[in-house]
Amino acid sequence: MAQWDVYVNPVARSREWLPYLVAVQSDFLDALPTRLVIPLSRSQVGASALPSRLVPTFEIQGEVLALKPHEMGVMLARDLRAPVQSLRLQAHRLVDAMDAVVSGV
Repeated sequence: MAQWDVYVNPVARSREWLPYLVAVQSDFLDALPTRLVIPLSRSQVGASALPSRLVPTFEIQGEVLALKPHEMGVMLARDLRAPVQSLRLQAHRLVDAMDAVVSGV
C-alpha cells in the first residue's frame, strides 16, 4: 500500500459525498494495520471560507473533488482495496494542505 494512493471509500454510508480516500501515511509505517487517510469530497460547501491551500482539488476518475485534510482519520489497511489512482506527483499539495491544518497558516 503506497503513500499517496487513492482508494474507494469502504464506508458505504459516507461514500455518496466522500467517494475516495487518500492514504497519506508514510510507507515507512507499512507494517502497521492502519492507515492515515484524508477524504476527497464532492461537496465544496464552505471551501470558500477556508484558506485555498487547505482545500485543494484533485481530479479522480474524471471527477473534481476537494481534499478535506481537517477530516483526516485512521482506517484499517485491510478495508482499503486496490488503488484507483496515485497522487504521488502532487504530494507537495497534499503535504501543504496537512501543514495548513497543523500550522494554521
